[in-house]
Amino acid sequence: MNLINKIKNFEMLDLMQKANQITLKEHGNQITLERAIFLSWWCDKGDCLFCYMSAQKPKIKEPAKARRNVNSILAEAELCRRTDWKIEFLSGGYGSFSTREIKDISSKIYGITGEPVWLNIGITKDLEAYGDEIAGITGAVEVANPDLHDKICPSKSLEDITEMLEVAGDLGFQKAITIILGLGEAPEDLKYLHQMIKDIGIDRVTFYSLNPHKETVYENMPQPASLYYAGVVAATRIKFPKLKIITGTWIDNLANIGPLLLSGTNGLTKFPLFKMFGTRYGKRVEEEVHWAGKELIGTFTDFEMLEKGETHNPEIETYINRYVNKCMKNK
Repeated sequence: MNLINKIKNFEMLDLMQKANQITLKEHGNQITLERAIFLSWWCDKGDCLFCYMSAQKPKIKEPAKARRNVNSILAEAELCRRTDWKIEFLSGGYGSFSTREIKDISSKIYGITGEPVWLNIGITKDLEAYGDEIAGITGAVEVANPDLHDKICPSKSLEDITEMLEVAGDLGFQKAITIILGLGEAPEDLKYLHQMIKDIGIDRVTFYSLNPHKETVYENMPQPASLYYAGVVAATRIKFPKLKIITGTWIDNLANIGPLLLSGTNGLTKFPLFKMFGTRYGKRVEEEVHWAGKELIGTFTDFEMLEKGETHNPEIETYINRYVNKCMKNK
């Protein structure tokens, strides 16, 4: 099956049907809710053309103040545990936290959730510092076409990302990449992505749709069409049956979820958890999963689960209560 031609010829439904069959066989019908926990709004590089941080960098005069309070991060992890959300990865810009600090945060989250943490913290040579608290390392590829990548992410070379992931594999960590659709790629560029997955031995891919941020060159660009997005995901599922695929969409594009679930998605991400919890938007996510014939792990609507559990750290408890109260206002 020529997967790229299937997309170019608008044969998305054929791809989706095949992809869903493969997904049910290899992974079952369970779908997770995934949460990327951000560490900071600062990035030393700050030159990826699509990125919110690139627009913020000139405005941040004291980078240390752009770091999140660690207790806030840990409180978010505790709420993910209570609601059965998975922590997709810890994500932070370059130069926001030291390796020692990231290891310490990861260890504390591991203690809270009982699950080792994925990292998406940029290209690093310090992987040997991490241990059992880390499940895998994520490379922020974004665009797999080498020429396009160099224009859009000039300070993050594909060669360096590849080298980091290969070292991660040698150290026993799982390997993941992120891809953003809508940056100017073409269906033909799937050949670069699929070759990368094969060559590096990628275990997990997170697909996002472009979120056009103000003050970036993509500010007035449209998000990718839902069926194009689904076709790319379906083609990737067919090519790599055992690959874990996470897909992200935004609150204004929740209708993407159904097609993505039928195209091979294992987990859903990129939601503003505390703004959406218990609202009609959170309920819509659950409805999309239901009508795709899937079983959702985790909740977007059960307020009782938010309050189940206790911690023995009053500083964390303060932030937990703050987040819970924010969600309770959605009732």
